[in-house]
Amino acid sequence: MSKDITIAVVEDDENLRFLVAHRLQAEGYKVIQTSNGNDAEELILQQMPAVVLLDWMLPGKEGIDVCESVRKAGFENIIIMMTAKSQDVDKIDAYSYGVTDYITKPFNMDVLVAMIENKVRFFLPKNNDVYSFGNTEHHPNIHSLVRDGRKIELTILENRILLYFLQNVSKEITREQLMEVVWGYSSNVNTRTLDMHVVRLRKKIETNPDKPHYLQTVRGLGYKFVDSEEGE
Repeated sequence: MSKDITIAVVEDDENLRFLVAHRLQAEGYKVIQTSNGNDAEELILQQMPAVVLLDWMLPGKEGIDVCESVRKAGFENIIIMMTAKSQDVDKIDAYSYGVTDYITKPFNMDVLVAMIENKVRFFLPKNNDVYSFGNTEHHPNIHSLVRDGRKIELTILENRILLYFLQNVSKEITREQLMEVVWGYSSNVNTRTLDMHVVRLRKKIETNPDKPHYLQTVRGLGYKFVDSEEGE
């Protein structure tokens, strides 16, 4: 059954690339592929695949640099990095380059397919809903806020965090729930990283980020989004 979703597989190990592409095609995905970083950038920006499976170590240009370049050029879809165990150390830093998630080699094909299905289900925009709070509009499809006629860009993770809060206004959300939604399947991100993204998001949505009106901390639990005119 065709899913009408294109996945780019960027991997210089020919056997692995063949196996991954073959399995994804069997699952109904359309697959495009390349083996080096320079070609990958061009391929991603021309074809705009829904998902990019990107090897960390590539000839021409490293995967992390490819990721950073395409993000700067406006590519906003899912990027899953394929890494060796030894690269775990760098993973947290790499989120700031716009990586959506990781899978560590050697990986099980079923796990890879489950991860992709999870990402596609939760992260690809399905509609053009616009959410409002205060004098601000959130346009999740274009990863932006609009306030007083000005557009404020959000990172992919900030966009996802804010969208989840706006879909769950006034509910107390645990850090664990939020991490599951934001990073998805089998994520091993720590809460410090999540808190760092919340701090950055507050700078974009709050009049006074040190005393948040909307995105409030629930001590010992997590956060909640309050959309009301009550006191600061």
